Amino acid sequence: MEESKLTKIFKTEYSKLIAVLCHFYNVKEIQRAEDIVSETFLTAMKTWAHNGVPDKPAAWLRIVAKNKLLDQLKRTKTYQYNIKPKLNQENVSEHWKEITTDIIKDSQLKMMFVVCSPKINDKAKICLALRILCGFNINEIAKAILSNNETVTKILFRAKKKIKEHGALQLNLTKEDYEKRLPSVLRIIYLLFNEGYYSSIKEQNLQVEICWEALRLAMQLLNKGFKQEPSIYALISLMCFHASRFEARNAGDNNDLTFYQQDKSVWNKDLITKGEKYLNLASKERVITKYHLEASIAYWHTNEQSDKWENILQLYDKLLTIEYSSIIAMNRTYALAKARSVSHAIQEASKLELKNNNLYNCLMAELYKMKGDEESEVVFLRRA
Repeated sequence: MEESKLTKIFKTEYSKLIAVLCHFYNVKEIQRAEDIVSETFLTAMKTWAHNGVPDKPAAWLRIVAKNKLLDQLKRTKTYQYNIKPKLNQENVSEHWKEITTDIIKDSQLKMMFVVCSPKINDKAKICLALRILCGFNINEIAKAILSNNETVTKILFRAKKKIKEHGALQLNLTKEDYEKRLPSVLRIIYLLFNEGYYSSIKEQNLQVEICWEALRLAMQLLNKGFKQEPSIYALISLMCFHASRFEARNAGDNNDLTFYQQDKSVWNKDLITKGEKYLNLASKERVITKYHLEASIAYWHTNEQSDKWENILQLYDKLLTIEYSSIIAMNRTYALAKARSVSHAIQEASKLELKNNNLYNCLMAELYKMKGDEESEVVFLRRA
């Protein structure tokens, strides 16, 4: 059995199963859902090692997870007092019916809102959702929130402990709950897309299926009563612009082409048009979020007007005032070099504490190339 194949199945199905167990089957303890899903994958590893991966591994996992939940319920008082009486009802089979794609879609989004409880701090709820609902490993979460593995492990432990101390998960949310938790859910979807677009898996620079999943979740929000929410439109716009370059970015053998190496004729014009459409919808109200600014930057990258880089630079300046990060500051220096001065950009970039970041070293190499300093360019390329 190929390890990479099992890893891919795990990433796509782990979070779906947890969401379904909590939402559809009313498991109100995250740890119980995680335990059942973990047991399901252990069973899969043992069985598939001998018999091979089945034709429909996702369906196999869903059946096993459902059966393990039933077995566990039968061993508890829950079965005696809550489940057994229902077994005598004619419609009980509806509750234990096959886990369908529609059930999964509804469960995933619903559980994102459930996990984003105000009782948990912002960083903890994002870590928790990325772990149990998006299938991220500890290293991927650390990369997403610009932290380290040890810190993320502690955050997850404390978040689960807090949920346990406050009792079962609150599954029945009000309209007000959804509205208050929307910013956190958007952040999770944004980070999910980023993991697909800037994959932390060495064998896969771009994980298209994760990007499409993030875009699907954002689009699904529009069907959940958030149709007039500018931040959703802005996030969808941002993802559409980036997704338009998927094919052009692929250089084969899992290598990427830089923005300037890409064949622009291969860019997906339909997605660019959709990006513009949603950016216009996002701009109808006087609200500016990081998604508005990042989508606007992505929009200008699809244009070749004379004031392109000056506009991008100003957008980065605004973005840094809303949410500072060293990565945004790094990207700003390239816009600074294109719009105004390469030497000034090098000075600004040198102030950043990113010497061990390969993207930073690539940027510095590019800046020195623009300046005509080949010796310094080679130094930073070697570091990268």
